[in-house]
Amino acid sequence: MFDILTLQNELLSLALPSGFEAKVGAHLAELAKPFVDEITTDAMGNVICHKKGEGKKIMLSAHMDLIGFMVTFIDEKGRLRFEPIGGHNPAFLHRTSVRFPNGTRGVIMCEKWGVESKKNMADVRTNSFYIDIGAGSYENAAKVVNIGDVCVFTGEACEQNGMIMTPYADDLVACIVLLKVMEQLKNSPYDVYFVFSCQEEPGLRGAGTSAYQIHPYMGIAVDVCGAGDTPSSNTYCDVKLGKGATVKIKDGSLVCNPQVVNFLREAAERAGVTYQDEILLSGGTDAGAIQRTRGGIFAGGVSIPTRNVHSPREIYSISDVEGAVSILVSALSE
Repeated sequence: MFDILTLQNELLSLALPSGFEAKVGAHLAELAKPFVDEITTDAMGNVICHKKGEGKKIMLSAHMDLIGFMVTFIDEKGRLRFEPIGGHNPAFLHRTSVRFPNGTRGVIMCEKWGVESKKNMADVRTNSFYIDIGAGSYENAAKVVNIGDVCVFTGEACEQNGMIMTPYADDLVACIVLLKVMEQLKNSPYDVYFVFSCQEEPGLRGAGTSAYQIHPYMGIAVDVCGAGDTPSSNTYCDVKLGKGATVKIKDGSLVCNPQVVNFLREAAERAGVTYQDEILLSGGTDAGAIQRTRGGIFAGGVSIPTRNVHSPREIYSISDVEGAVSILVSALSE
């Protein structure tokens, strides 16, 4: 059986920012191969795994791209300026370590941090930051990094207290959920498509093209959602770690179709699984792109409650992951 911690670290070692998903996509396809009938990769880079059935098409989507950084300029001291890929909170960036695909390591630093740190962090701009790779000169830096190269947060996943702390729970943990659903789903009355989507972070791009190609009756996005159980959380968010996976009602990209919300709630109840209702106060998911495809598609989502989303150390509960798997297996086995 797939082990959550082991898979999180496997995927971490391969995954890269939006537009650079090829390596992790190939690995996910290899892992999925024993459990599906057909695997294709489209021009966008989405990995589409098809478990054939006689019923209506249902598409499950989990994005495999990460937030990260792209090098835009190298100065005379070998410092790297960068463009963020996906949404970043500047409060999380100063003194954060990063890695490039070729193994080069760096640390993000903020110029004039003494001044910038006195601002409201919402007013700090990413052009105040640079990446230090210890080069000392343009020539030394250019030997190992080129304009257009990308990098991501460093770090390994670790388990403690029934939780996993890791970079990039968003959305590698959902890729793990899809693999575990494939593994456990023996028979389904539906024609099921498991999509490892690309370029979600810059605008839900891969899910839109794959949904257009598949044209499912229903689409379910599997993703993370913020939790309301930390001192800094919005007090109106009721989701907590360890209390169950969530059934999405709304996020910034869609209001979920009631048909899908009820479909997932009924699946959770059949499976005897505790779940939480989710209203994501900001941010969107693949479900938003799926819902708006062609003439419209029934869409909703199942999420893993996660603390510190879009930071170098996100935290999720193993039991919530297993709950998400149980809900989806139950839904597809109806």
